[in-house]
Amino acid sequence: MDLAPGTQRFVAPRDVETMVFDWGAIKWLSEIRVTGSGIAAGVVILQPGKGHLRHNHPGSEEILYYLSGEGEQMIEDDQGRPVVRHVRAGEMAYIAEGVYHGTENTGTEPMHLLAVYAPGGPEAVLRAQPDCTVLPPGDWPAG
Repeated sequence: MDLAPGTQRFVAPRDVETMVFDWGAIKWLSEIRVTGSGIAAGVVILQPGKGHLRHNHPGSEEILYYLSGEGEQMIEDDQGRPVVRHVRAGEMAYIAEGVYHGTENTGTEPMHLLAVYAPGGPEAVLRAQPDCTVLPPGDWPAG
């Protein structure tokens, strides 16, 4: 399979832009603009006491794999009731298409997680939000 010009097979965080929000930052290591893939995967850092609160992704499933730190993960059940679980490194949450969810860092250190969308697309919605600042490729911003 040939990739489109400009797409990458191996990607390091310094190779991609950083989306910065008041709650933390994201580096999308796989998305159509980086790898040419229809799957989006990115590393998210949530600052202590901050979170990406209730939202959903119509048309995309999501997996959240917690790399470090701890927090509270809310995922609404089939009746739209919030189910909250304490999560920590080594655990994973699956969020079905369109289901409302939110992640909050309840620890004292930054919380790192891997977010995967199938298919990709929600990452473009995040980029377009007014509270998103996009930094050029490079190291993670301080903070």
